[in-house]
Amino acid sequence: MVDSLLFQVVMIGVIGIGAQWLAWNFRVPAIVAMSLAGLLAGPIFGVLNPKETFGDIFQTFISIAVAIILFEGSLNLNFKEIRGLARPIVRIITLGAFIAWILGSFAAHYVAGLSWAVAFVIGGLFIVTGPTVILPILRQAKLKQRPASILKWEGIIVDPLGALLAVFAFEIILFLTSEEVAVTKLLLFFFWSILAAFIGWLTGVIVGWMFEKGHVPEFLRSPVVLSMVTACFMVADEIKHETGLLAVTAMGIKLANMNISSFSDMRHFKENMSVLLMSAVYIMITAGVTRETLLDILNWNIIGYILLMIFLVRPLSIWLSTINTDITKQEKTLVGWIAPRGIVALTVSGYFAQVLLDTGYTDANLVIPMTLGLVFSTVVAHGFSIRWVAEKLGLAVNSQPGVLIVGSNSFSISMAKVMIELNIPVLLADSSQQRLEAARETDIETYHGEILSELYDHELDLTPYEYMVAASIVNSYNALVCRSFVQEMGRNNIYSLHNEHGESLTDLVDKYDKRILTKENISWHELNDRVERGFHFNTTKLTKKSFAQCVKERSEQSLILFILKSSGKIEFSTHEGQVKGEQGDIVVSLDPPASKRRNTEETAG
Repeated sequence: MVDSLLFQVVMIGVIGIGAQWLAWNFRVPAIVAMSLAGLLAGPIFGVLNPKETFGDIFQTFISIAVAIILFEGSLNLNFKEIRGLARPIVRIITLGAFIAWILGSFAAHYVAGLSWAVAFVIGGLFIVTGPTVILPILRQAKLKQRPASILKWEGIIVDPLGALLAVFAFEIILFLTSEEVAVTKLLLFFFWSILAAFIGWLTGVIVGWMFEKGHVPEFLRSPVVLSMVTACFMVADEIKHETGLLAVTAMGIKLANMNISSFSDMRHFKENMSVLLMSAVYIMITAGVTRETLLDILNWNIIGYILLMIFLVRPLSIWLSTINTDITKQEKTLVGWIAPRGIVALTVSGYFAQVLLDTGYTDANLVIPMTLGLVFSTVVAHGFSIRWVAEKLGLAVNSQPGVLIVGSNSFSISMAKVMIELNIPVLLADSSQQRLEAARETDIETYHGEILSELYDHELDLTPYEYMVAASIVNSYNALVCRSFVQEMGRNNIYSLHNEHGESLTDLVDKYDKRILTKENISWHELNDRVERGFHFNTTKLTKKSFAQCVKERSEQSLILFILKSSGKIEFSTHEGQVKGEQGDIVVSLDPPASKRRNTEETAG
């Protein structure tokens, strides 16, 4: 290990973000990549040892980072999202959590061999999932909206409740075993928890009011939010340990439901901050694990306990808690299978392990290896299996990446039709009812509304769509739409038409950093005019003939728009250059009326 604070800090960032990039590139769960990277850098190769390097600051940084991540996750909890799902979600986070606590505690006592006291503390702690594990998994799994909403709400709400439940269990233990502990101390615990939630709610009200009344300038809004989150966490946690997470969750939910328009402008900054902190925290925690702790996980009692938690406790708690709700059997099965544990379980377990040992419970030395074993097992098992299970249960969106087209006109409707023929999911959005009329006469899925409005977040499920084409007549509107979806879909997956009567093409590309559809840079007016004059879309599958031959044989007026790769990926032709097809790809072109409409395979001969 290099004994340099600067080296340790830089390597934590590099390894964390590097693991996230590798996970994205190879399409594996990010939390799996980060956990493995931390173990390799820490106990296996000894490159990092954050606990030794940071000393007392280690736990403080972890606590603040977890608070910020949990706050950012709770900002996604708008009550409009759970219309029709409120009952099963409430049942899962109350009755389901209670059942999981009791069953988990019994498993910890009878299978892992823990004393009742330690078993009930760890049973309460292990009901948590949390945004650090659930949100990255959901981002990659592409579930349908209902099961995704249930898992997201459960993960974020139960995170602070699990920590509080562990505290409550510990307070109960002290109450039952110590003559000096009065019942008033137990009642105070409930009072401090309610007070923490009120502190979070009040902080959210104050921040929201300051923003709405313009008392905070734009350039200070993100720093003010971050400082208020940490202050809210600190005040609640100083009053009663582990209530800080409840406070920041309450603050986030309050702000999420105040409909503050300017707050959404900071969404991407908060997401970037959360990703950075999440990477750092996972690397620091896993790198701080000792080799002895890793070996302790191989204890057969711990392995048996982990298997029971995954295959019995979790499914049973979900099925029992959702009786007489409108959640389907398929949704129950998926939600009952997916419960990865994450940062909160890892961080809080260290605190309780030490407190229990200090109180005289020697078997608490198994708390950390049990936590690590459950975290790693669930992260790997659920992270890699969620997509497969969701597909088998019919709860995953189409595996073929879809296209969101903003702006209904002759060209966009014709392009949407050919995409549907190729089994590409398409959504055509426009704020004009009149412009959508022609599309509604076909099989094209449409959305009538302003795609830039915050309301679309709760009215639309955009999970199936990885590409976006801004096809309105107004250049500035197209540019705004492209900018709004950059974080959501990625810069390389966003395209736009341009209007020759607006800004020049060079200005548009330089100013808005977007990709203009079609190699020849044909304007919106020209494309629509061609379709109205009888130009039609052809689809040609390349088999033996080369792409160059296919292009050469086409009319000079033919325009290749995109290629559907054999992998399912879509490559659009842009101002940067025409795409190139390979064997097995499908070439989609807009051809003049003289050429016969084709849906053929190009073969030799």
